[in-house]
Amino acid sequence: MYLASYAHDGKLKYGFRTNDERSVVDAVEAEKQLFSDAFLPGTLREVIENQEAVTRLRQLHRKISQDSADYILPLSDVTLEAPIPNPKRDIICLGLNYHEHALEYTTAMEAEKNVPQNPIVFTKATTTVIGPNQKVKSHRNVTSQIDYEAELAIVIGKQGTNIPAEEAYDYILGYTIINDVTARDLQKKHSQWFLGKGLDTFGPMGPYLVTADEIAAPVNLNIQCRVNGEVRQNSNTELLIFDIPTIIKTISAGITLQPGDIIATGTPKGVGIGFNPPRFLQEGDVVEVEIEKIGILKNTVA
Repeated sequence: MYLASYAHDGKLKYGFRTNDERSVVDAVEAEKQLFSDAFLPGTLREVIENQEAVTRLRQLHRKISQDSADYILPLSDVTLEAPIPNPKRDIICLGLNYHEHALEYTTAMEAEKNVPQNPIVFTKATTTVIGPNQKVKSHRNVTSQIDYEAELAIVIGKQGTNIPAEEAYDYILGYTIINDVTARDLQKKHSQWFLGKGLDTFGPMGPYLVTADEIAAPVNLNIQCRVNGEVRQNSNTELLIFDIPTIIKTISAGITLQPGDIIATGTPKGVGIGFNPPRFLQEGDVVEVEIEKIGILKNTVA
């Protein structure tokens, strides 16, 4: 399923994209019409937290055909939001998790080139999250060095602690796209990365949350970032230094992962700081992050 949260008639709704890729289903309304025991909650985040609700959503997906029912809405009539517009917890992120990006970053930002021997983990505030086609604020009173980072994100589907690597994929509900927008000057100024990564609107996400059954494990997806149409990043998730099972094993060691937790897996080579001179984002720049089988996440800097 291609799950989505979206605005329609002034309300935040959720559902899934139809197979013809032209419409989305209003899941709550569809359930009322097709099931006698309607119980779906009001948000996709609440669905993810309830296994019965996830099962009901899958039942709806199997049941609905391409017809003109009033619970099927053309994509042109809705505004896609981040799949989880208001995450309950901060986004968990991996740093320097592609070999060539680790080298370009450390060359530009640190005294010596190096590749991490263990996963680098940090978080982004929930207030960073915006949806497709929404504006990334430039925050010029705070930063002058805004950078992009195309990333595959994991959404956890069930609670787990001390998860073995061989069981990691069992805990994944699905995948989405995140642009880990970063203020490089703040990142360099402060010992931790939270401030440089955590400015409001610095976490564009979407356009869909694609359930794990749509994407085979181990995940092997082309990933690309374009700025004003120019390809800046072009790689594949198979080149992650620390793969998805290792990421989940590491983060869950002594820490309980919850349904709805979002994990950004790192960005490949080609970020703005890696150019000489650096190529930071400016107001009006259009950034597109595309990941195979998920879609295109497009945002403009304002």
